Amino acid sequence: MHEDTETLAERSAADLASLEGTDGVLPRGALPAQVRAPESAKAESAKAGPAKAGPPALARRRRWIGAVAVGAALLAAAGVVASTLVKSPSQAAADAGPPERSVLTAPVEHRVLTSSVIVRGQVGAGQSVDVAPQVSGGESAAAPVVTKLAVKQGDTLRAGQLLMEVSGRPVFVLPGRVPVYRDLKPGAEGDDVRQLQQALRGLGHGTGADAAGVFGSGTKSALNSLYTAIGYDPLPALDDNGDGIRAAEDAVTQGRRAVEEAQEAADAQGAGADADRALRYARQDLAKARQALTEAQSAAGPRLPAGEVVFLQGFPARVDAVPGRVGSRVEGTVMTVSAGRLIVQAYLQEYQKGLVRKGQRVRILSELTGVEAAAHVASVATSMSLPGAPGGGGGDGQGGGQGGDAAQAPGQSGYLLRIDPDKRLPAELVGQDVRLTIEAARTDGKALVVPVTALTAGADGRTTVTVLAEGGARRRVEVRTGTAGDGFVAVEPVAGAKLAEGEKVITGVKNGEAK
Repeated sequence: MHEDTETLAERSAADLASLEGTDGVLPRGALPAQVRAPESAKAESAKAGPAKAGPPALARRRRWIGAVAVGAALLAAAGVVASTLVKSPSQAAADAGPPERSVLTAPVEHRVLTSSVIVRGQVGAGQSVDVAPQVSGGESAAAPVVTKLAVKQGDTLRAGQLLMEVSGRPVFVLPGRVPVYRDLKPGAEGDDVRQLQQALRGLGHGTGADAAGVFGSGTKSALNSLYTAIGYDPLPALDDNGDGIRAAEDAVTQGRRAVEEAQEAADAQGAGADADRALRYARQDLAKARQALTEAQSAAGPRLPAGEVVFLQGFPARVDAVPGRVGSRVEGTVMTVSAGRLIVQAYLQEYQKGLVRKGQRVRILSELTGVEAAAHVASVATSMSLPGAPGGGGGDGQGGGQGGDAAQAPGQSGYLLRIDPDKRLPAELVGQDVRLTIEAARTDGKALVVPVTALTAGADGRTTVTVLAEGGARRRVEVRTGTAGDGFVAVEPVAGAKLAEGEKVITGVKNGEAK
């Protein structure tokens, strides 16, 4: 627009100059079209009649051309002024904003700083057991056969509940942590007997006056009651069909009769020392017979075969899998059950292992349900587990299939990490993949905290931060660093330097600027 108006003004001025150079007489065609139009009209009117072209007409032409030139110049000037005043919205916003900052700053904070290690873990039971019962087939020499499955996958188990029947004999669960390694019979003693007594009493079967850990008459009575409750007869502790007790009873009867006869002989008139001696011997024989009968009776009674019971750490327990089928031979795992408090297992990589130790605090988060729980590190493996290798122990398949901790998940590798919740986790979390935030380090109370990017290490080995004052002045403060985590580091001023909460420290600068 400026160029067009300026061109028009220049042309008008040139026309005016050519007019003045002719002393008032213009050659034909010397004026622009705007000026020639009136001249043509006058020429046509001259044909109609005589007329004079005097000085007044020439003056009027000059004034008209001058006005055109002045108007064009004013239009050009107005365009220049408008171009300096009119701005686009983006340009106006840019002009109104603050000037670009030359440095980036962050406030000094005063808080507790923690350093965290975040891994994924899986929720599972504290104990997983592969039930592979080795139950005798009775009189038959055939291999054990599954004759009944009393539960199915996903069922919840209670203490004393029947799991299955193998060759007509029951397999049930009881609470306890000591694995079964022998048949428990009357007269047995040990921690496994004490565990059995506690389980029986927990189910309402009292053990009488039996001492803890001693399989006595009270424990026999309680075990008989348990078998009756699940609908089976217990196996006898002695496989003699009671012949031993009957023989002992006969010996007592004979001894009693011998004592009676000897007593009559000794009481007879004229009996001497021989009769008294015979009576004494008869009484000794009777005492031995009675002792033998007591021992036989103590040894008799029910027994708890190792293959008929599975001890679990806690209840309710769960049935995880039932690969066995009714009618199939027992050649491996028939059922897998899990029990105990829910735990979380994870795997640390080499670069994480050195940061995690037993006892550190952990936060469990289930993104699926929103459940959060506090926990702690229970153990960290000292050797790396490879995919498919045992990772913390599983069911050993011996006897009743006693097992240990949950086995390693397929395809996992690393250092096995066990997390124990402070409180019981909801059962709905079983099998879920959860997020574990491990508090690897923590300041001892509140400390001054700055971003890691605020630190500067000098050639002299000193570490400093640069404080930016309100007026733009900069002040270097030498600090000693402490716990670091999540992009921040705890600092402590040294050598009498001062650093306060809320002060601004420089964390970044533009190219060419110096911290």
